[in-house]
Amino acid sequence: MAIFLGLTAAICWGVADFCARFASRRIGAFRTLFFMQLFGFASMTAYLEWTSRGISPTTAGWRPWVFAAFAGVLSTVGSLALYYAFQIGVMSIVAPISSSYPAITVVLAFLSGERMSALRAAGLGAVIVGVILAATSFAALSASAKAADGASEARASRAHLSRGVGWSIFAAVTFGVMFWWLGFHVVPLTGSAVSVWLIRLSTIGALGLVAAPTRQSLALPRGSVWWLVAAVGLTDTTAYFANNAGMATGHVSVVSVLASLYGAVTVLLSWIVLRERLERSQWAGIALIFIGIVMVSV
Repeated sequence: MAIFLGLTAAICWGVADFCARFASRRIGAFRTLFFMQLFGFASMTAYLEWTSRGISPTTAGWRPWVFAAFAGVLSTVGSLALYYAFQIGVMSIVAPISSSYPAITVVLAFLSGERMSALRAAGLGAVIVGVILAATSFAALSASAKAADGASEARASRAHLSRGVGWSIFAAVTFGVMFWWLGFHVVPLTGSAVSVWLIRLSTIGALGLVAAPTRQSLALPRGSVWWLVAAVGLTDTTAYFANNAGMATGHVSVVSVLASLYGAVTVLLSWIVLRERLERSQWAGIALIFIGIVMVSV
């Protein structure tokens, strides 16, 4: 069951990120995240009512709410960074980088007293090298060079950081902390379904509070973009539910590695639908990221 839930999370997150790419470029990262959270919150509320599940602040105490609120803040920050990376960058590059978050979780576990095996250490190194390769383009850039006897055009090849990579790396770090916190401090207290509901609620609240000070618009989108936002909200929520349910089975490492492979789904969709082309070094970097994810999660 853990394997099935992990793969379900990976597929749903891959589809959600692919749809978020189009929505973010039409209405912006902030509005996409806010309205997709509304769809997710509504769907989880309906599910909890239908299954007669729920959580009460008077019976559950304050810890689930505070711990889930912290996870929600981390989720908000990471998702905003990722959606902005989708808005300005190449999907096939930023998605795999963001999915390298299990390496961060391993570091946190090591700092918390967990011993790191040689395999995990090697996997962490593979992820780091993979991120560098995937993030860097060595394509030839046009440059103007002036000779002593006049102006002439020249082609110069130099390394440069791909657009959106910085935000994607930031998202990976944030997600690494968030999923570590979620698996060890939130899901054990609330269960898989309620934890998703609490994160959706806290995320909506956080986005609503910072919208005005940061001059972000929450105007209702118009047109067919609603279908994209709804698709992002429903698939992302399903992925969270499957991921948390898998963690509740006790197979955290198995679910973590399978769920983090959502980047492969996004890359595949981008290659098929968007015809995005990557350099060989970037494909090698993406492959190293996925290999490293497997190594640090076993």
